[in-house]
Amino acid sequence: MLLKLEKGFDRFADIIGYITAFTMVLMILNVFYDVVMRYFFRSGSIAMQEMEWHLFSVIILLGIAYTLKEDGHVRVDLIYDRLTDKKKAIINMVGVVTFILPIALLIGTGSIDYVIEAFESGEQSGDPGGLTNRWLVKSLIPLSFFLLIITSIGFFIKNLNVYKGLHSYGGNDIDHEIEHLRKDIADHKHNIEEGENKWLV
Repeated sequence: MLLKLEKGFDRFADIIGYITAFTMVLMILNVFYDVVMRYFFRSGSIAMQEMEWHLFSVIILLGIAYTLKEDGHVRVDLIYDRLTDKKKAIINMVGVVTFILPIALLIGTGSIDYVIEAFESGEQSGDPGGLTNRWLVKSLIPLSFFLLIITSIGFFIKNLNVYKGLHSYGGNDIDHEIEHLRKDIADHKHNIEEGENKWLV
């Protein structure tokens, strides 16, 4: 049951990762367009230049949740790397409950008013020809931290599975499945041998 839950949360995080990757491609194309227009045609667009940091904001904010799923956030590994999988799992679970969830909840709920204010005031770029509806990019702040809450629950479940010995950090699901197949083959071979011995007797 817990392994199925873990896979479900991982799939959800993967969707966020795909969206982030697609946004990265859009940002690269945007920068390429700006460079070509500026240096080859001596023209440019304020809106397209602002779109660069808007897209970059999407990548960073959505990437927080996906990076947690991949356990890719920066940590001090001087002690952590030397610990057993169970002790690592305990540290990660405590970190989720005491740090990630409270901070994500605080920022997620606290930034909603910030978005509403931008929407009601019709906040837009201060530069002529800049982007309007700045509340759209600001709405990613609470959204990204609510997504982080969801993926942190999946991260907690993953570490709980490691603590219970359902899989390890290094092995992941593939090695875990291979080990299960080996055990099944060994059991099947043992049953065949027992059956042959009974037939001989």
